[in-house]
Amino acid sequence: MKLDKTNLVYAMSKDNEVAMRIDSLDEIVVETCDCFTETVKTESDLISNLDWTKINPATGPIFVNGAEPGDVLKVDILEIEVEKQGVMISAPGLGLMGDEHKKELTKVVPIEGDKAIFNESIKIDLNPMIGVIGVAPKDEAIPTGTPFDHGGNMDCKKIKAGNTLYLPVNVEGALLALGDLHAAMADGEVNGTGVEISGKVKLRVEVLKDFKYQTPLIESDEKLITVCSRETMKESSICATKMMQEIVIDKTGLSAEEAGMLLSLVGDLKVAQVVDPNMTMRMEVAKKYLK
Repeated sequence: MKLDKTNLVYAMSKDNEVAMRIDSLDEIVVETCDCFTETVKTESDLISNLDWTKINPATGPIFVNGAEPGDVLKVDILEIEVEKQGVMISAPGLGLMGDEHKKELTKVVPIEGDKAIFNESIKIDLNPMIGVIGVAPKDEAIPTGTPFDHGGNMDCKKIKAGNTLYLPVNVEGALLALGDLHAAMADGEVNGTGVEISGKVKLRVEVLKDFKYQTPLIESDEKLITVCSRETMKESSICATKMMQEIVIDKTGLSAEEAGMLLSLVGDLKVAQVVDPNMTMRMEVAKKYLK
């Protein structure tokens, strides 16, 4: 099954019209637009000319049969395929260095093999990942550009092929949507963009009943990763760490105090992004410590 990128939403909402219905354990391919809805194609397309009502589109929503509030959606990211050209943008006021930027700049970034061609001398290894992925919140709609407990614009480079993302089900069918791929991006996304690019994502989606841990949660072969988005880095850090502490206590039988000690030894607190309306932090722990 394939969902094409004409089915776009700009907010995660329980009121969005369903674009596709699937069953638990179905595999699907989702086409996505870049974060600019493919309106930036050349270096003459500057940020001041963008339509800001069409930023961070997500393809969907996808209604998952059998998904009910209180369940968890297990999303196995099987493959990510990016197009042959991405773009980046810089402008005064954008990102952490925006106060030092005096002009607008758009860079077209060709993709050649497994490299993003930043310039003639700098070629960057690709690390394709999903910037926006989430489900409908229970109450008011949330713009796709804003990350929170439903997922959204987490811009976390661990949301990539080979990993699994767990998301809450807040409304019937979950209403999963995704987009905003990056061909390459570093932790923080400090200038406001990665290599923004269109592409395709192959997913397997499963409904889980009685899942005991808080979400969003990422699982790789070696690690569990809690993800939290709040207004400040400190709030997000506390949230992601407490989420992981609950997992440690459950899986090891340690007390809260000992679990905190263990996290000081093996829990890596990392930045996902610091440029969206909420900031996103993650806590990573190797699964070998959680047996």
